[in-house]
Amino acid sequence: MLLPKKVKHRKWHKPRRRDKGIATRTNEVSFGSFGLKSMDHVWVTSRQIEAARRVLTRYVRRGGKIWIRIFPDRPMTKKGNEVPMGGGKGSPDHYVCTVKPGTVIFEMEGIAEDKAREALLDACQKLPLSGKVVTRS
Repeated sequence: MLLPKKVKHRKWHKPRRRDKGIATRTNEVSFGSFGLKSMDHVWVTSRQIEAARRVLTRYVRRGGKIWIRIFPDRPMTKKGNEVPMGGGKGSPDHYVCTVKPGTVIFEMEGIAEDKAREALLDACQKLPLSGKVVTRS
């Protein structure tokens, strides 16, 4: 699973409004031939990224290459079960990545177009977003 080696602040503030804007960076296929582009504004956890990566590697075998264009760097906290109100914020539980509409999440190369399209759409099923397959222009 992906997680940062070190963070500047252990606990982050939760943002007030998540669904603002579209992606201005990482919005084009740069490394591979095919990519999976997000259509929604969501938080993707490191577990979900790993599950999608496993689906892609099953299709690629040894022939192609995969690039993961997002990284979960935002710590999410959680309080324990049956903990009463108060007592401060919970401890860091997992990490998420903020994904805006238009962000390219995965890229692939070295595989036929129909197989790549099928693999990326299967990987999209593991993520909490709707996505579309894009090609390098």
